[in-house]
Amino acid sequence: MSRSLRRGALAATALVISIASLSACGAGNDAQTLGVRPDNAAVTVDDVKVQNALVITQPDASVKGPAVVSATVFNNGSAPQTLDAITLPGTKATVKLKAAEGDGPITVPAGGSVVIGGQGNASATIENGSEAAKNGDAQQVVFKLSRTGDVSLQAYVVPATSYFKEFGPVEVPKPPAATPTGSPTATPTGEAAHGSTPTGEASHEAGH
Repeated sequence: MSRSLRRGALAATALVISIASLSACGAGNDAQTLGVRPDNAAVTVDDVKVQNALVITQPDASVKGPAVVSATVFNNGSAPQTLDAITLPGTKATVKLKAAEGDGPITVPAGGSVVIGGQGNASATIENGSEAAKNGDAQQVVFKLSRTGDVSLQAYVVPATSYFKEFGPVEVPKPPAATPTGSPTATPTGEAAHGSTPTGEASHEAGH
């Protein structure tokens, strides 16, 4: 084999090894990501896509407090839409919506998106969240948009821990304090309890 052919073969071998290494790294990262993060819910209806929908509860399961709905709402249409309501069918939950700025409705701009949940973003607070959702369940969530109408999907219910913490409830009540048990004071026993009664020779001498 000529020197030029050997150089070409070596270069080709190096390129194959390099691509294989990159592919292995990519597969490893994807596998690790899929092993840690759940497949968050997503659905598309007409021009609207709701992605990464979650119901996020209090970080401590023993604490009663509000939960939140977290999601990204995309509008691929040519006109803006407002998010008029979010409901949780099958529950008595009330979801309070708040825009990122001002007191107006949550507006999804044409060709744009809105993030719900997290600091500085719009919010959807489930006021009686501890009663409405249980960790580990899949809860139906309906997004009601002004033009598209109802967009429904099943969202995972997770606690506000780990990477969900930043998107969880803003109001986090403290866990109830532990109740002390047992008697707060001990009953004196022995000679100390009867200190007022003289005993022994001292008592006998006092009698004379």
